[in-house]
Amino acid sequence: MLQLGYKASAEQFGPTELLDFAILAERRGFDSVFISDHFQPWRHSGGHAPFSIAWLGALGARTARIIMGTSVLTPTFRYHPSVVAQAFATLGAMFPERVILGVGTGESLNEVPPLGMAWPEPKERTARLKEALALIRQLWSEQRVSFQGQYYRTEKATIYDRPKVMPPLYVAGAGPVMAKYAGQFADGFICTSGKAPELYRDTLLPNVAAGVQAAGRKPEDVGMMIEMKVSFDKDRQRALEDTRHWAALALSPEEKSSVEDPLEMERLADQIPAERAAKRWLVGTDPDEHVEQLRPYIEMGFRHLVFHAPGPDQARFLNLYADEVLPRLRAAFA
Repeated sequence: MLQLGYKASAEQFGPTELLDFAILAERRGFDSVFISDHFQPWRHSGGHAPFSIAWLGALGARTARIIMGTSVLTPTFRYHPSVVAQAFATLGAMFPERVILGVGTGESLNEVPPLGMAWPEPKERTARLKEALALIRQLWSEQRVSFQGQYYRTEKATIYDRPKVMPPLYVAGAGPVMAKYAGQFADGFICTSGKAPELYRDTLLPNVAAGVQAAGRKPEDVGMMIEMKVSFDKDRQRALEDTRHWAALALSPEEKSSVEDPLEMERLADQIPAERAAKRWLVGTDPDEHVEQLRPYIEMGFRHLVFHAPGPDQARFLNLYADEVLPRLRAAFA
């Protein structure tokens, strides 16, 4: 089944305004809403960073059917894994079968400033995530958990309020190691659009499949979710200009990996030409052509598309996309 979701841009809008957009998304027929979990935004000027877990509780209370979750949260630094386990068990109990916990290894922008820590190398971040997820799953399935890991410990810990069915756990990855791990151990895999086609074709998807095979699972056991960076508007110039706010996404990993200050990230992003800023986005004005832009991702196997629009008028995007694009996608691929 094809699922079509809305990415709530927590870095761009305040929590109340963002909640209104998410409610509108449900009303206009989107299937899911995912929020990023940032302590700091990509831009200091006009930036926002609401607490995603509290916001999801408000969203669940104001909606009736949408799937909701994090894309993504890091359960290894700002949050101890046991706190994440408790939070998402509570959300799952309050909103049964409507919550997904999406996790990743994290970014220095979010973890270094509140903790004053040195940002670890990728190997340690990956090891921490794997251990954290093992602890979360144990807390969700057992009582009186005494856990002695390399990074995390608990002593006779119990999560008392748990749903009958725990939230699915999705793992984000941009390389082979986390892609294979997701295929082997997670309920779903998350990545983002706008990168070189060979990354998906030759690295991410084969490694998810290898993980599935190693675990003796079926491909349908792993949900395939992708954040689609789309800038769709009847006015092409407006669609292009809207991407400027998110120019930081066009920075290379080398350019932004150790930047922890939104002011510095903003400075780097503002130096990028408009053409480079738009390269991470599928910019479209014609709905039929736009569906063809999306087709390669669906044909690669992604069945849950979460649309991230960069413009300031999110209500305009939601209404336009609901009228022009979602019906065409469902007719073509459902």
